[in-house]
Amino acid sequence: MATDPRPAPPPRRFYGRRTGRRLRPGRQQLIDSVLPRLEIVLPEDGRALDPADLFDVAPKSLWFEIGFGGGEHLVWQAERHPDIGFIGCEPFVNGMSTLLAGVQDKGLTNIRVWSDDARLVLDRWPAASLDRVFMLFADPWPKNRHAGRRFVQTETVALLADRMADGAELRIASDDPGLVDWSLWHVRADPAFEWLARGPEDWRHRPEDWPATRYEEKQLHGAPVFLRFRRRPRSDVSSTRSL
Repeated sequence: MATDPRPAPPPRRFYGRRTGRRLRPGRQQLIDSVLPRLEIVLPEDGRALDPADLFDVAPKSLWFEIGFGGGEHLVWQAERHPDIGFIGCEPFVNGMSTLLAGVQDKGLTNIRVWSDDARLVLDRWPAASLDRVFMLFADPWPKNRHAGRRFVQTETVALLADRMADGAELRIASDDPGLVDWSLWHVRADPAFEWLARGPEDWRHRPEDWPATRYEEKQLHGAPVFLRFRRRPRSDVSSTRSL
């Protein structure tokens, strides 16, 4: 089978915690026994991933969450959309164990996970295949010298634009004003995305199909803001860039 023709991405450095408090025996057992069954394995020959191979039953749509924390949002969505395949990325082991507990308790079969930097799996993800992407209450890295550690950067927005299908939705939430401004600037700077807000109410209130998470409820930095963007059709973006 042919290898992925795209050039190998440059090495990336990951910032953030991977471990916290020592896991209880039950949670450690989930990491040892359940995680291997659900974790994505990248092809060794450099091929792009085939999402159809990840699930026992091919999903009608694929939704992708970057940094799911304790997994409350991911479990809520997966339980209500059994015909959709969910990919959750979270390097923090304690958060991963919490998600796995939810998956087991609910008997969910439509979640697969990646326990490392989301960019590594996105690098091998096929183009135009994601119908929804979530980034909810990411670490804001508030100090100016740490802004480069934020997930939302020019190159990652472009990467998401390539992996998302035409008309797909990108959802970002934060209670940190600095990260909100940063995210708005970077996503709106990419012609592939259209901000869906038409007035203040569109970002001040969480949509009904968007459950609260424990990070949102803490409101450590202020009132939460909910941003929604649409991936413009590729034909529209191409014509815009050619002007």
